[in-house]
Amino acid sequence: MDTALTLTTDMKLVLGLVGFTMAMFLFERIRADVVALVVMVVLGVTGLIAPEEIFGGFSGNAVMSIIATTILGAGLDRTGALNRLAGWLLRRSRGLEQRLLLLTCATAGLNSSFMQNPSVMALYLPVASRLASRTGLTLQRLLLPISAAIVMGGALTMVGNSPLILLNDLLISANNNLPSGSATIEPLRMFAPLPIGVALLLASLLYFRFRGDRKLAENEKEVNGGQTPARTDSYFAQTYGIKGDVFELLVTAESPLVGMTVGEAESLFDAPLLLALKSGNDTRLAPPADMRIWVGSVIGAMGDKRQVADFAQNQFLRMSSRLRNLGDLFNPARAGISEAVIPPTSKLIGKTAGQLRLRKERGISLLAINRDKQVIREDVRNVPLRSGDMLVFHSIWQDLAAAAESRDFVVVTDYPKGEQRPHKFKIAMAIFALTIIIALTSRLPVALTLLTGVAGMLLTGVLRMDEAYASINWKTIFMMAGLIPLGWAMDSSGAAAWIAGHTIDKLPEGIPVWALELALAVLTTAFSLVISHVGATIVMVPIAVNLALAVGGNPTAFALIVALSASNNLMTASNPVISMITGPAKYVPRELWRVGAPLSAIYTLVVVLMINLMF
Repeated sequence: MDTALTLTTDMKLVLGLVGFTMAMFLFERIRADVVALVVMVVLGVTGLIAPEEIFGGFSGNAVMSIIATTILGAGLDRTGALNRLAGWLLRRSRGLEQRLLLLTCATAGLNSSFMQNPSVMALYLPVASRLASRTGLTLQRLLLPISAAIVMGGALTMVGNSPLILLNDLLISANNNLPSGSATIEPLRMFAPLPIGVALLLASLLYFRFRGDRKLAENEKEVNGGQTPARTDSYFAQTYGIKGDVFELLVTAESPLVGMTVGEAESLFDAPLLLALKSGNDTRLAPPADMRIWVGSVIGAMGDKRQVADFAQNQFLRMSSRLRNLGDLFNPARAGISEAVIPPTSKLIGKTAGQLRLRKERGISLLAINRDKQVIREDVRNVPLRSGDMLVFHSIWQDLAAAAESRDFVVVTDYPKGEQRPHKFKIAMAIFALTIIIALTSRLPVALTLLTGVAGMLLTGVLRMDEAYASINWKTIFMMAGLIPLGWAMDSSGAAAWIAGHTIDKLPEGIPVWALELALAVLTTAFSLVISHVGATIVMVPIAVNLALAVGGNPTAFALIVALSASNNLMTASNPVISMITGPAKYVPRELWRVGAPLSAIYTLVVVLMINLMF
């Protein structure tokens, strides 16, 4: 390669745009997507990129892959897949905190291999919250290990994170500007980085098992005055004495409940909360008080396990903690407990829940009333409601949303507003599995394979088209599509070759290739702290390819190091995954650097070592 390239006007303009982008991302004076739009317009107006090609980023494989993975994730979310996962994790951990942490992180890492990292983190936030409420692990000890596993797991496939999705498009672009006689750079297959991703995920799990978790626990002790947080119950258990555990009770022929109404059964001594009833083909959440119980009926009861067990024994009922008949009804993605306040203008004031027929007409069970710091649990259906009462409901989220439209009460609990479809769970998982099989066995482009899965979810009703549109993060799409032409311009103008050539001139003779790769990884990581992982990838991949050609290295290996290192940011909120957890877990910058910096160093060493073994 000619290392004596002259710095042309086009090169200066491209490098100026790179400097502008870095400055804007660093100081955040202009939104990132607006910066990308400005860069794209300047590249088109100045002719650095042909006007007919300037919008090619929007139709590129990278952008379409991100859209597809986002929609697939939304489809899985609608079926409550990860809420089911939370229950499975609790069962498999058997009360052991380290096992729970290991299982949760490993599963999150595997999930991130086929979904965008921020989407996986968004789905795991409520999972982590539920796990924290049921165990001695706090959000502070859960969220950073989970987010690290998600970042590491993103390296398992070429669609796990934005830099890897971008990489193939940038490699194809680099082929257009290769020196004569150079071999064409082939795009990477779907599972090309799998060994690297496995090594990274294992490194993350081992780090938090032997070092990181201890550091997080030490930070907790500092924050809590040297006391380790005790095992915590859920908010509703603490405030209202309402346990979230649900059991199925099968009514036998000997049971005195046979022929009783739900209201009569609830009035029995020490009866738990009776929230669901299945009689024959009629299954109801919040069954009407006059609905009768018959032999073979299945009751969904909520309460302390001992209380429910005693009630079942006294009433000759068969108790099961596995929800074989009522699982879909009690799926947290579909139903749950909420709080609502009675405003002064409500039509409910002065009336009782029995008079309002909340169960029969609105599908809502009233569990408790919080009035003037007094919690009313006994005979709650016959208590006249007052302005300012805090009501505790159990309902299907859709029924709650429909009832809240009357403005007779204001729901203060965050709950899923969209329609949940747990009955589509098996269909969604089958489509997802088929998509993966196609990706493994066919030579179709990754974006087309993923869109096949999207089409399947839309056609089978797992997701509606409007919901698919709403799930897409258009800010990310515009930022990526706007900056992709900047990577093309780095190549076509010769700016990347100029930087690579001058870098080689400054380096001592005989420097080993692995040392250059290590320096490239560190530099890309530093860039990602400033200009985001997408910006770092677009700027650094063309430089990496030209640097590899200059020193006789493998361009694919150098480019892959850049794409992987661009996600190596576990210390600052410029990583979208880290930014999502700093608030809920109350992490401070010093804590993130203390725990994340050693793991980032391990990440760099693993990436360089694995790529040298593979290439």
